[in-house]
Amino acid sequence: MTQINVQFSVAAHVMAALATHHGTPVRSAELAGSVNADASFVRRVVSKLAKAGLVATTRGKSGACTLARDPAQITLLDVYRASQAPAAFAVHAYPTQENCQVSRTIKGGMEQLLQRVQCDFEHSLAQNTLADFAASLQLAA
Repeated sequence: MTQINVQFSVAAHVMAALATHHGTPVRSAELAGSVNADASFVRRVVSKLAKAGLVATTRGKSGACTLARDPAQITLLDVYRASQAPAAFAVHAYPTQENCQVSRTIKGGMEQLLQRVQCDFEHSLAQNTLADFAASLQLAA
């Protein structure tokens, strides 16, 4: 069964939520409520964002987080890389059937194709700021 990775979409959700509160600290419990996900998972995502310098956090009973930079200075590529999400696509690991021309060559061809697609995907993310993304959600950033 294929496992879906949601780290980037959750990181983007967290960042959009923080953009709506830009300058005001937000507790991880509130972010988890917005995502509707387990608070410990959201805290792990926030930790990655903080490690990347996108989010500033305070610990303790009144701990919370804020954006570390203006939303217009953060790209979605920054968020994607900080989330440590895997590449969007991957080549299957099934063994090669040597008596089949397609089987012998498919992995190399797919790797080249998927590298170009990943590059295009990342280029597109780099062209979009968190402020743009938040605005597209009709949020005040």
